[in-house]
Amino acid sequence: VRKALKGKTKVEEKDINKLTYLNNVLKETLRLHPTGPLLVPRLCRETVELGGYTVPAGSRIVVNAWAIMRDARWWEDPEKFMPERYEKLEALDSGGAAAFEYIPFGGGRRICPGLAFACASMQYWLAVLLFHFDWELPERRRPEELDVEEAFGLTLTRKNDLLLVASSVAA
Repeated sequence: VRKALKGKTKVEEKDINKLTYLNNVLKETLRLHPTGPLLVPRLCRETVELGGYTVPAGSRIVVNAWAIMRDARWWEDPEKFMPERYEKLEALDSGGAAAFEYIPFGGGRRICPGLAFACASMQYWLAVLLFHFDWELPERRRPEELDVEEAFGLTLTRKNDLLLVASSVAA
């Protein structure tokens, strides 16, 4: 972030689009760890055929976004954290084309109305934190020891707290 904003003393909203890699990191994080792994249930109004299955009218449909965004049919090395994958997947730009393999905020007509605000907020505040601070693991902790286990529920959270040490950086 500091390299991309060289010569600046603070992050401004207009700088966010310059931070392509940071934005790709956020997309990949939301793909692997969506806040809501199961989308809001929907009611099927009429009987339909879907993927070879008959879905009767009145059925409640729950979309497993977590599983879709880790499906090897849509993603190369789906369990691997690879922000670079978005350099060639422009259709997956948040809120972009009907790319239903990337749905951390739902999709189609029922997409989360807060998507733009949520993405802008995450991008901005992560950029600010990375611009003004260096981050390290506590003493004697190695990156390979990092516990990234999740607690599954209505929302997806870390099972254990992430402890980091922040050091202020002079602008």
